[in-house]
Amino acid sequence: MTVQTRNTIPCFNAQQLEAICKVLADINSGLTGSQIDYLLADANIPNVSPGTTKWKRLFDAFVGFQNTHRAGNHVIVFITRAMNPTTYTEDREVFESRKERINAVLSLCGFEVMDTGKVRRVRKAKSLDEASKRANRLRHQLEQRNVHQDVLRFCDSELLQKNYFHAVFEAMKSITAKLRQMTSTTKDGADLVHYAFGMQNSPPHLAINELNSETLREEQRGFVSLLKGLYGTIRNPIAHEPKVEWEMEEQDAHDILTMISLDHRKIDKAKRYTLVGGES
Repeated sequence: MTVQTRNTIPCFNAQQLEAICKVLADINSGLTGSQIDYLLADANIPNVSPGTTKWKRLFDAFVGFQNTHRAGNHVIVFITRAMNPTTYTEDREVFESRKERINAVLSLCGFEVMDTGKVRRVRKAKSLDEASKRANRLRHQLEQRNVHQDVLRFCDSELLQKNYFHAVFEAMKSITAKLRQMTSTTKDGADLVHYAFGMQNSPPHLAINELNSETLREEQRGFVSLLKGLYGTIRNPIAHEPKVEWEMEEQDAHDILTMISLDHRKIDKAKRYTLVGGES
């Protein structure tokens, strides 16, 4: 048994089985017909309708076996064998994509495919949104890295839709909103960064350290450059260019959102700067 329990797994209902089969046998990204035939035989599940379309062939096999044995264990056995990482060594992206899609369905049934390819029981998702959030690879990776909650709060819906272009754009707004709230200004972009952290012709309103040595002042200047770089290379171009002309890959979004998270943690620790003599 590949599921981490010795108990009999309750039967899956028709809707759940259909959804599972349509992911596993998707025309564009699912198992091939020969792979389905091989895995059914390997799992000792009779292939009762070999001439039908892929998802219907799998559905009929699951239903027939489930009706005979009054349990859903065979479905999990098949999924575990289909998701064996060994068969994906030459194409990790296929494994990750397939795992993400099948988990969006399985989480509504109380199961989840792990990185090992094995299936475990989990708390059943209560809604489609919750199921999608659990299955979303980038969001899961960000949560695993303990990315700042303000980043996720501002771009959660865009991550759910895998809209990385706008996810990054909305996440940058979280920096703007926080700095405006902390400095009581409506400035934006580089002007906002200079107003908040100074270091040019005016004293800073915020300091990420004590600023009482050249080394610490250099750290603040470096942080100013980092923030200005994000506005200049990410926020400003995205704000002015159409989505179709600004490609945003998942890995790029992951790196940028992680950097924005770092900025949030620095800003959270910043203190209001007070000049000698009591002025700020």
